[in-house]
Amino acid sequence: MARMKVTVAYDGTDFAGYQVQPSGRTVQGTIQSVLQKMHKGEAVQISASGRTDAGVHAVGQVFHFDTEMIIPSGAWGKALNAMLPDDILIKDVEEVPDSFHSRFSAESKEYHYKLLVSKQPDVFKRDHMFHYPYPLNMRDIQKACSCFLGTHDFTSFSSARSEVADKVRTIFSLDVHEEGESLTFKIKGSGFLYNMVRIIIGTLLEVGQGKRKPEEIMTIIAGKNRALAGKTAPAHGLYLYQVNYQENYQENHE
Repeated sequence: MARMKVTVAYDGTDFAGYQVQPSGRTVQGTIQSVLQKMHKGEAVQISASGRTDAGVHAVGQVFHFDTEMIIPSGAWGKALNAMLPDDILIKDVEEVPDSFHSRFSAESKEYHYKLLVSKQPDVFKRDHMFHYPYPLNMRDIQKACSCFLGTHDFTSFSSARSEVADKVRTIFSLDVHEEGESLTFKIKGSGFLYNMVRIIIGTLLEVGQGKRKPEEIMTIIAGKNRALAGKTAPAHGLYLYQVNYQENYQENHE
């Protein structure tokens, strides 16, 4: 039995999310269906680094699965891509030790959030960037970004529907980059709560519009109350950009 680590990209526009659901097209369901065909009808379960919601994209999502098939790592990607739809792309496949787990072995994750800050929307980017036609104070946004760094209880920036008890996470970096009419927020952390990145972005945009002051971020974090933070930014601007692991994959997992 071999354990395979897979890096996958997908356009989340036409998916009801990553995780398998009773009804609706999902990333996990689509991939597992292809793997089942390759395994002559035998069900194959894949385990991902985390879930993404409907409309959220991925540049570097990671999942693993166990198989008894003997196929060179380089051939796995070609075989899967030949059978997968065009909105899913297998980028890399490698065999890893049984101790590797796509979720529990992860050291950090990086998300990007993309905005189009133009007066008019772009019909070709409507599913991949959040159109935001309002003026923004970038200096205030940068100041607010720094307030998120470090280890905090992010209850205020987690969906009220989140069932996770421990809401303490560490943010390693949070930056915003301007390029023409494009604005990209890049956030890297030990892990993220349900809707956490999108709520952070929604709050930062309110800071940029002058609806909040940068220093209010610390008060919001300390309040541990979702009602204190800003609106949840739309899903289609969000990308799971990268999942980082130890090189030897030997990190203990539960």
